[in-house]
Amino acid sequence: MKKTQAYIQANQPRFLEELLDLLRIPSISADPAYAGDVRRAAEFIANNLRQSGADQVRLEETAGFPVVYGEKIIDPNAPTVLVYGHYDVQPADPLELWESPPFEPVIKDEIIYARGSCDDKGQVFMHIKAFEAMLATNNLPCNIKFMIEGEEEIGSNNLAIFVANNKDLLQADVILISDTAIIANDIPSIDVGLRGLSYLEVTVQGPNRDLHSGVYGGAVANPINILCEMIASMHDEFNQITIPGFYEAVQELSASDRAAMAQTPFDLDAYQKDLGIASVHGEKGYSTLERASIRPTLDVNGIWGGYIGEGAKTVLPSLAHAKISMRLVPNQSSEKITQLFTDHFKSIAPKGVKVTITPHHGGEAYVMPTDTIAYQAASKALAETFGKEPVPTRGGGSIPVPTVFEKELGIKSVLMGFGLDSDAIHSPNEHFGLFNFYKGIETIPHFFKHFYALSTK
Repeated sequence: MKKTQAYIQANQPRFLEELLDLLRIPSISADPAYAGDVRRAAEFIANNLRQSGADQVRLEETAGFPVVYGEKIIDPNAPTVLVYGHYDVQPADPLELWESPPFEPVIKDEIIYARGSCDDKGQVFMHIKAFEAMLATNNLPCNIKFMIEGEEEIGSNNLAIFVANNKDLLQADVILISDTAIIANDIPSIDVGLRGLSYLEVTVQGPNRDLHSGVYGGAVANPINILCEMIASMHDEFNQITIPGFYEAVQELSASDRAAMAQTPFDLDAYQKDLGIASVHGEKGYSTLERASIRPTLDVNGIWGGYIGEGAKTVLPSLAHAKISMRLVPNQSSEKITQLFTDHFKSIAPKGVKVTITPHHGGEAYVMPTDTIAYQAASKALAETFGKEPVPTRGGGSIPVPTVFEKELGIKSVLMGFGLDSDAIHSPNEHFGLFNFYKGIETIPHFFKHFYALSTK
């Protein structure tokens, strides 16, 4: 292990430069205009895996963007770790809010600023460089397989098909994922739960064309006004969601479980200061940590319609649109929630408008047991490199693939991320600390060491 850590230390500058090259590729999977760049990012990952010593490296084609596969089988009888991550990124809009161009990475105060720096290119690259270091120093105790996809930010729809069609290729003992966060750089943690997701786009149509707001205003339903009223009705005065049946499958955590969650280090004043808000907001009867992890939500992610250019245009719009996401908790079915939303939203629309709902993607919530060998290996690894035991936490984000892996492969996932909630993922000025990048590379070999030891004793 000393040789491996010495190799990592000596090669930190090169590791960073390679990551910066990857971050310069605008691999935005949601926008067809960037399709060539998404593939270019896949090829970059594949080439780096080859240079790091992986075998059988190839782009596995799907109906969408390719999955990058690579492996190093040192012993058919040794445990196998399957590393999952993604090379696609969120759109960078609104560009005017970035302090530096999103695909021209900048390092300020030991922090990398770029789209994808934390989610998930920086965290994927930790695994590739940790693998390189273990292999170069003859310290790779387990077989390793890589499965890096390019559609996570648009729902991973083709990954489930790829996994179902390649069960033998992907057989492993554990799936290791770094696409989550720790509590703080001095408080390591492991996510033991993620929320599910239902994501839709709604359109409200009124008249068959945009109208003069003076001639027709007050006589014809305004789709933007109607849409805002419909969205506002989706929460009651206690900030609970009003869709009939929405909470049917939601399980309340026990008092002891909630008490244990309350022990998680959390500074409410620092939280509000970081976000620039005067107070928090959410479902009555729950703490901020609970609202952001164990409770379902409904949020508008974008809303538009009518005239939004410079100056004034007195128009009564024909169309209004919104993108809406619902974060779900264990036992809630994304498919059922999507249908409940659709039925309810259409039922509350007045007769003067027509409603169209387009589901985009969804996924199920995931809870990881803490009594597995994989969790114990991750806990031991983080304890070694951080100098303290990690805290088990429930995350508020969604990574649909762990439930797919468990269903198709029968394999549990361990979520050992190194980002911070304050890294502004999905937002302007996304960033990833050099400390976190290097700490991830340092910690991953310890996971392999402990996973091997626990699997073979």
